Amino acid sequence: MPPLAAAVIALIGLVAIFSAAWAWQLKTDNAGMIDPIWAYSLGLVAVLYAVLGNGDPLTRALTALGGLVWGVRLGTHLWRRNFGQPEDARYHRFREEWGDEAASKMFWFFQLQVVVSMLLSIAFLVPSYRTVAPGTGWMLLAALLWIASVLGEALADRQLKRFKADPANRDAVCRAGLWRYSRHPNYFFECVHWLAYIALSVGTPWAWFTLLPPLLMAFLLLKLSGIPLLEESLAKRRPGYAEYMRTTSALIPWPPRH
Repeated sequence: MPPLAAAVIALIGLVAIFSAAWAWQLKTDNAGMIDPIWAYSLGLVAVLYAVLGNGDPLTRALTALGGLVWGVRLGTHLWRRNFGQPEDARYHRFREEWGDEAASKMFWFFQLQVVVSMLLSIAFLVPSYRTVAPGTGWMLLAALLWIASVLGEALADRQLKRFKADPANRDAVCRAGLWRYSRHPNYFFECVHWLAYIALSVGTPWAWFTLLPPLLMAFLLLKLSGIPLLEESLAKRRPGYAEYMRTTSALIPWPPRH
């Protein structure tokens, strides 16, 4: 199947999924479940492209496996974190600011996630249509980047979860493990994950398109919906967080400043 046709099918599927998620949040008044749904659905898009693509079978298999495992791991973590909990502060803030227009604006906010997902899915589309497998070195680099990113993000999530589980840390700032060197090590490894598909695409005419997903993810996390909104809330609610921001790298793990 041509790549454009595969992308159209993915687009239709994502619109349907996020429209259903929007209808669900109308009943629950909780938009937080969009996070795991986003991860799960994007993992499915990786499989879809690999199945519909006509590229090298091994490259398609690696792309499908990488996207699916990443999506299931992250989606399950987010589902366990958000299910049955109060609405995430970011979405609750939107709901309050939008007032009576919250329902309609939330719908278009959910559809914006479709646009973001389609742009990120370029990372899966390009390698699924390469006709010749990448060199062994590039495949090994892709595998190393993927393993480091998924395991690193899982470790950061586990360290934060364990820290929050201790009642003594209720209002404390997490500096355990990776969180000593980065305020958001999970976000860092999320950005690294998207680099793996560049390595799988090197040598194709469209390889440069795969630069977009990691750049887009870094922009979203650093400038838009990730760190700015989260830290604005944390700085107000947690004593010591402002000091943590002054001494600790925002994204890339680095020794803390004194």
